[in-house]
Amino acid sequence: MFDEPEDIHPLFAGAPSTTEFKKLRKRIVRQSREAIEQYGMVERGARWLVCLSGGKDSYTLLAVLHELQWRGLLPVELLACNLDQGQPGFPATVLPEFLERMGVPHRIEYQDTYSIVVDKVPQGRTYCALCSRLRRGNLYRIAREEGCSAVVLGHHRDDILETFFMNLFHGGRLATMPPKLVNEEGDLFVYRPLAHVAESDCEKFATAMNYPIIPCDLCGSQDGLQRQQVKQILDQWEKNAPGRRQVMFRALMNARPSHLLDPKLFDFQDLALQPGKKDENSDQIPHLR
Repeated sequence: MFDEPEDIHPLFAGAPSTTEFKKLRKRIVRQSREAIEQYGMVERGARWLVCLSGGKDSYTLLAVLHELQWRGLLPVELLACNLDQGQPGFPATVLPEFLERMGVPHRIEYQDTYSIVVDKVPQGRTYCALCSRLRRGNLYRIAREEGCSAVVLGHHRDDILETFFMNLFHGGRLATMPPKLVNEEGDLFVYRPLAHVAESDCEKFATAMNYPIIPCDLCGSQDGLQRQQVKQILDQWEKNAPGRRQVMFRALMNARPSHLLDPKLFDFQDLALQPGKKDENSDQIPHLR
């Protein structure tokens, strides 16, 4: 698998033949497939709206999903979609030309949400929160118009970790981007198949494939200092203890409600003693928790 020259989807055409790249590609495809299966994303015969921004993450998402579909491992129909929000300098021809060249079914939508954001956001504040809400609303609309049951996003493992710590530090809650959720209207799924994939792998992959990357800061606004600060903290932790990001990510998959403080998740009020219950390790010295 992945080793023969003809054994490849057009999105992987021209891929490096190095062992290092083959391992990277296999890892990303495997991790994406695991997330799709683990979180029950596949409904046979469904149609997915695959959101393409032109960044490294969304190119990786597009390539992986088409790879899985091409191999018969993803029995859904894929429709790539780019929402041109009217940011100054946005290269409007890059994605349509790329998708046409790759033979990828797509829809390009123009909605000038940039003007709305500039008008509504006070000077000195970042545009990202409002811009994101307007983008999501338009993507939901497009998904409905196209008969799609799911909106598929390119958020990766590091996005999920950063969001968790932003909620922890600034929102006072334990929450992050889930790999699968239902929108507020209850009529669309939102999927994140790259949930297990590291950002560094997306970057290496998109760079090696020489995809035409479109920067995310065309509007001149960055995602505040909060996310950048969290990213710097995680980078420093990773530098001090390589692999820490993955350990923290595994923790998000191993929650113990009885060892947290939320009475809505665990019934502390009715927690009762069980005098007759004997722990198999009761003769050992107990571990303090």
